Amino acid sequence: MALDGITMAAICRELNDKILNSRIYKIAQPEEDEILLTLKTQSGQYRLLISAGASLPFLYLTEDNKPSPAAAPNFCMLLRKHIQNGRITAIRQPSLERILMLDIDHLNEMGDMCQKTLVIEIMGKHSNIIFLDDKGMIINSIKHISSAVSSVREVLPGRDYFIPNTQDKADPLSTDREEFTRLLTSRPMPAAKAVYSTFTGFSPVMAEELLYRSSLDSSVPASEYSEDELLHLYNNFSWLIESIGAGDYSPNIILKGGDPVEFAPVRLARYDEGNYTVEEHDSISYVLQNFYARRNTVTRIRQKSSDLRRIVTTLLERNVKKYDLQLKQLKDTGKKDKYRVYGELLNTYGYNLEPGLKSFEADNYYTGEKITIPLDPTLTASENAKKYFDRYGKLKRTEEALTTMTAETKGEIDHLESIQASLDIALYENDLTEIRDELIQSGYIHKKTGNKKKELKSKPFHYVNQDGFHIYVGKNNFQNDYITFKYSSGNDWWFHAKQIPGSHVLVKSDGRELTDRTFEEAGALAAYYSKGREQDKVEIDYVRKKEVKKPAGAKPGFVVYYTNYSLVATPSLEGLTLIEE
Repeated sequence: MALDGITMAAICRELNDKILNSRIYKIAQPEEDEILLTLKTQSGQYRLLISAGASLPFLYLTEDNKPSPAAAPNFCMLLRKHIQNGRITAIRQPSLERILMLDIDHLNEMGDMCQKTLVIEIMGKHSNIIFLDDKGMIINSIKHISSAVSSVREVLPGRDYFIPNTQDKADPLSTDREEFTRLLTSRPMPAAKAVYSTFTGFSPVMAEELLYRSSLDSSVPASEYSEDELLHLYNNFSWLIESIGAGDYSPNIILKGGDPVEFAPVRLARYDEGNYTVEEHDSISYVLQNFYARRNTVTRIRQKSSDLRRIVTTLLERNVKKYDLQLKQLKDTGKKDKYRVYGELLNTYGYNLEPGLKSFEADNYYTGEKITIPLDPTLTASENAKKYFDRYGKLKRTEEALTTMTAETKGEIDHLESIQASLDIALYENDLTEIRDELIQSGYIHKKTGNKKKELKSKPFHYVNQDGFHIYVGKNNFQNDYITFKYSSGNDWWFHAKQIPGSHVLVKSDGRELTDRTFEEAGALAAYYSKGREQDKVEIDYVRKKEVKKPAGAKPGFVVYYTNYSLVATPSLEGLTLIEE
């Protein structure tokens, strides 16, 4: 979700609650397009991080500090000269624009009280941080925008500051029912697009949410809605705007499969359906910082694992095609018994056949039915029989060979799918190192020469539930073997998704009987860390660890067990605490 005007309103409310009347203690510019303000209040110290980056602009309070360059950039020096030790007297947002203005009182060189304004524009690639004097004139900005770059507005020292109304959007705070209906019905586009194209503050996500709350099809134009539907849409629009005006926010992060997919300052009802998890927090700043950090982690690891993913995907596709061909060939060997019967019947009844016949009808003593046997008229009955026995023998040998080959290919597919599942849950570079080593050990990729093997520091996931049981989850097949056969004891409990790739999950019993809740939570973990994590329900096998065996010569992570219990679990991490090690 983009940082839209509604999110900016939530940030504005939080900043007013926490840093209004604070003193600017330090000013730093850790990145070319970032400003970090350290603020002192009566209740403590805060840091306000502001980024005007084209790819990821943001604004939030944080406890983290960032290293700054030895020599401060010019814009940072300018801010230090004017507003360091100044006091933030007002924090405001014009309409629901993606703009925040910090009014700052400070003493000038003569000791007189002056006011300056720091304008933060969060507008995608057009984001900027602009410093104004008390008359609204630009003193400087972190990005200079000349007329050669923008024909709409120059952002240069000495120019008057104004908010460009390039999209001619209406202010939702002052829109009545009549104007709302007129504006939406006049736009020949899907209703959701009409909402975010018409009103400031609305992103596509919030527009879709508004239509969802109104139980309306967002893909059709608003002009096709009935009068009652338009009234219902306006009422939901009004309720949303009223809640924003009242500061009724519930910041949250929406997860799918453990990965952050959205954030919002209000609860998004449309994510209550489907396999989504909603994390609610008290602070919109925490939500933004946490969301961006987690998204960056996922994105970075997926980028670093792209070469491994490509190798595994290619190998998997190749083996699946080979497996399908082998199964087809194996199915064709099913004709072998027919040829054997043909040969036996010819040896039994063909002694008095006339030469030159193209077929022969005989009683099949296996079924008691008549059967017609095709013949080669140039061959005798015994020669035809030998021909059919040769076909039978060839197909039998082919069947035996293919039975072995298909089992091997299916094993390769299962192994590659388990590696693919390991790549999906990898979080750190050390996790990828172990997966790469497994691919090397299995002969899928070649080991690079000249490099010393790095010590593996990646460890299994370690969870503790409310009943005090420690639960371990293998991140890859090496770790699966480790927790199952080296770290466990015979009376521990072992869980795995039934017949699909996934992690081994081990619950350390420590001589205690597991609670029902522990069984359910371990099953939910096994479902979550499996290929079925996107499903609503996953069947889980679980047994005492002593029932789990590893066949001689089996691939990493492969085990067998002959007796087990089963349960159905919903993929989830709820009720569990992750122990960082």
